[in-house]
Amino acid sequence: MRVEFRKGKQREFFKEVLLRSNCPSLRELKNRGIDISYSTIKNYFSEKRLLPLSLFETLCNFVELKKEKFDFKIVEENWGQIIGGKKSRK
Repeated sequence: MRVEFRKGKQREFFKEVLLRSNCPSLRELKNRGIDISYSTIKNYFSEKRLLPLSLFETLCNFVELKKEKFDFKIVEENWGQIIGGKKSRK
């Protein structure tokens, strides 16, 4: 399952996480125990990829954020594959 934010809101989510955890950068967030590569975190921050639900919940628990504060919806794991399949049939 993936978390889809409105445009620009995924970046705001990461900024809130950085602010609450007193991390000066995304690289420092990785050093604080979030076990994801820096380039993957950058892709999530720049909204090139959707955030996995497990990472979203981990970050919310890490900095004690309420999920309801953010406007998001949960999409299926094969969400992008469905869109790609429909485009290729045309």
